[in-house]
Amino acid sequence: MAANIRFINPDALTKPPTYTQVVEVTGPGRTVYISGQLATGRDGNLISRDFRAQALQVYENLKAALAAVGASFKDVVKINSYLADIAHLPVLREVRAAYLNAAALPASTTLGGSSFAREGALLEVEVVVALPAKAARAAAKPRAAKRASRKTAAKKRGKRK
Repeated sequence: MAANIRFINPDALTKPPTYTQVVEVTGPGRTVYISGQLATGRDGNLISRDFRAQALQVYENLKAALAAVGASFKDVVKINSYLADIAHLPVLREVRAAYLNAAALPASTTLGGSSFAREGALLEVEVVVALPAKAARAAAKPRAAKRASRKTAAKKRGKRK
């Protein structure tokens, strides 16, 4: 997790058991936005019509998306959850708790009564991730090294003339 993240539950607000009221991220660092994930497999089809099965697949899809940028659920600072039926919220909370860091819960918004782009989808979840700048610089190094190598090669070609 980036060192410059504070999880705050102000005294003037209720302290929720499943999320944090305020998450402050200060730079330098990387912010990654992961699109809302549905309960689809790699083939793009919904894996089930059961809410718990869909919730588990959604969180596994998020886990894969996080891994693609070198992140994990400990780096998530904001979660937006959209449920077809708010009555499924207790199950979503149970599934979500198995993935999140209980000591640093992200800010969270949950809406019910949504319809989704995929017929049969019962929920969609999107996240925002904060990562340290070091990872951003490390990812940029190969490009910088290539540029430096091209400049060196161009200088050598210029000296031969």
